[in-house]
Amino acid sequence: MSDHPIESAPPRTTVSPFPVRSRLLVVDDEPLILEGLTRLLATRDYDVVTANGGCDALIAIGKQQFDAILLDLGMPDLNGNEVLRFVADRSADTPVIVVSGDSTIDAAIRALRGGAADFVRKPYEPEELLRRIDNTLTRRRLEKENNHILQRLQQSEKWHRFLVNSSPDFIYTLDSDGRFTFVNDRVESLLGYRSEELLSQHYSLVIHEDDIARAEHVFNERRAGDRNARNIEIRLKCNPGMRRPRLMNGRCKAVELTATGMYDETAGPFDKRFIGSYGVAKDITERKQAEETVHYQAYHDLLTGLPNRALFRDHLGLMLAQARRNQQPLAVLSLDLDHFKVINDSLGHTVGDELLLAVGARLRQCLREGDTLARLGGDEFAVLLPTLVSRSDVEHICRKIIQVLSRPVYVKGHEIYISVSIGACVAPEDGDMIDNLIRQAEIAMYQAKSQGRSRLLFWESGMQAPYSERMQVEADLRRALARNEFVLFYQPQVDTLTGEVRGFEALLRWWHPQRGLLTPADFIPVAEESGVIVPIGDWVLREASAQLAEWRRAGLPAVRLSVNISARQLESPDFVDSVMRAIQVYSLDGHQVELEITESLLMRDFEANAIKLGRLSAAGVRLAIDDFGTGYSSFKYLSRFPIHTLKIDQSFVQELDRDENMSIVNAMIAMGRGMNLNVVAEGVETESQRARLQQMQCHEVQGYIYSAALSSHEATTLLGRHARGFAQAEHRVVG
Repeated sequence: MSDHPIESAPPRTTVSPFPVRSRLLVVDDEPLILEGLTRLLATRDYDVVTANGGCDALIAIGKQQFDAILLDLGMPDLNGNEVLRFVADRSADTPVIVVSGDSTIDAAIRALRGGAADFVRKPYEPEELLRRIDNTLTRRRLEKENNHILQRLQQSEKWHRFLVNSSPDFIYTLDSDGRFTFVNDRVESLLGYRSEELLSQHYSLVIHEDDIARAEHVFNERRAGDRNARNIEIRLKCNPGMRRPRLMNGRCKAVELTATGMYDETAGPFDKRFIGSYGVAKDITERKQAEETVHYQAYHDLLTGLPNRALFRDHLGLMLAQARRNQQPLAVLSLDLDHFKVINDSLGHTVGDELLLAVGARLRQCLREGDTLARLGGDEFAVLLPTLVSRSDVEHICRKIIQVLSRPVYVKGHEIYISVSIGACVAPEDGDMIDNLIRQAEIAMYQAKSQGRSRLLFWESGMQAPYSERMQVEADLRRALARNEFVLFYQPQVDTLTGEVRGFEALLRWWHPQRGLLTPADFIPVAEESGVIVPIGDWVLREASAQLAEWRRAGLPAVRLSVNISARQLESPDFVDSVMRAIQVYSLDGHQVELEITESLLMRDFEANAIKLGRLSAAGVRLAIDDFGTGYSSFKYLSRFPIHTLKIDQSFVQELDRDENMSIVNAMIAMGRGMNLNVVAEGVETESQRARLQQMQCHEVQGYIYSAALSSHEATTLLGRHARGFAQAEHRVVG
């Protein structure tokens, strides 16, 4: 008699190995984004844990398991790619969805290669993000379920285990003649066939015509074990007569096929009979499309869809090889729109982008079949003209381009007129190296711009010299900081009533080892264009601050020191921090530092500049408007900035003897005094100019009448002499 009768046995239950609520870790260094994501995920009843940075994320991952991680890339303490590597090493089965504001394709590729399961760009649609999370969790759950099933069925018969474990994929068996004896239900959603439609049909029915030869070796696989076919890419045809096209994604599907031969195991070990094959086809269509998208984006301009520089170089390389074989010349054109930056700045980048699209369409109309049009960046295009007869072919096409682009373009209610400058070089006459031809065409284009724009110039060897010189200047500039070749000079700013030195303007000079002492006009344009101006500007701030600290240690009077700020500096994200670092390192009073910025630069990005300069003003830093009167800003907008000083441009001062100029300068001084601003006149060279400015009640003057720019030692001596002179005068008054 059994000790456990059937009547008393408890009912059989199945316990799910997975938690009811999915636990998510949300990682972002922005509190508002964390809060928004938490609220959004709460609508799906997820168990949400937050981490406000990469370090907090590692701690959370070390403490508990998560079903998925939502990860930002750009974090100050530990970036998202480092967190990805940690997850890959420690919790490889935890899917990571990158949610990043970096919209570049390189960021997406790097994240996916680092192990991310998905990549979502900010800003995102809430429903789209939730759908991505649901899909990721579903995939993870299916993977875990498959693993769980595999563990339970390890002792089961191997054919059955193979089929069940691969159930999300298209599974089939074939007889020895290659006809289907079994297909699972996945075939209907994948290819549009019902299972019964394929049974007894030959496998070639579903093979893409171009893959038939490869399929013969895979579908007729006779090998078993470790020698069988694995992960072979094959295209399968969809059912042409299907009634539910929404299930399909194109007319064929890309799959990875794994197949193995089947044998009658009832026979002896040396007499096994081949009875067919079975296989699993994994749908990789989305992956292949993603790869194609990545490949397309790597070789095409995303705005216009034209080839980019990389693809243009490839085409040029192929055409050069063909030209050598056929002994026929080809031409490379470099095209740049004239004054495009003005259109971008005045009408906005949206109008600028639409204009570039229109230009691309017009350029295509001017070219022949077989010519290549590419966008190299910004408003610069390139054209490859193979199979030329002579240079006159190039001239004819370029005349057509200039004429077509001269017609007005209508964009968002604006009538826009543009022109184009074109540089051309011909191979093999001008060389046959890919990069040299592109560079020579670009140099010819810049030469065309300098000669009046809206024209074509062919490359000539003499054009290289000024650009070689510019490249040499840029190379020397990049080494100048490390070699300590820069130096500051100081021009005094003097009180018109007392003659007292109120401040200095710091003026940058470059002790070039071969060319001697260079003024900013010799190198600042190159520094601005190359971006070297930003580290140079940081050096000027530090050096000027160090000079102020040295004067303070010497017991000299506290004076104001003005530093010119470039466009690249002001646009730099850490501009405010670099100014504050220089002040704090030398323990300066912020009121001693004055930043000189031109009107036009101030108005380039009004809102962003107002915020940056407002932060500096709150810390006590002064702001001067340099070259006042030459810009285009209005007094209404200038009043929005924390301005302390107006500097009247020397062009007005040098023509004070003209009545209209005297009236303008008088109005500027009166306006400055009315706004309680300090007014400094630049370029004062004669006694009559000084007297008239003093009569107009200008506060301070700066120019050769008092002093040229002085070295650090000379400025220190001048400041000490003024300090002693005023002390003696004060003593005589007291006595």
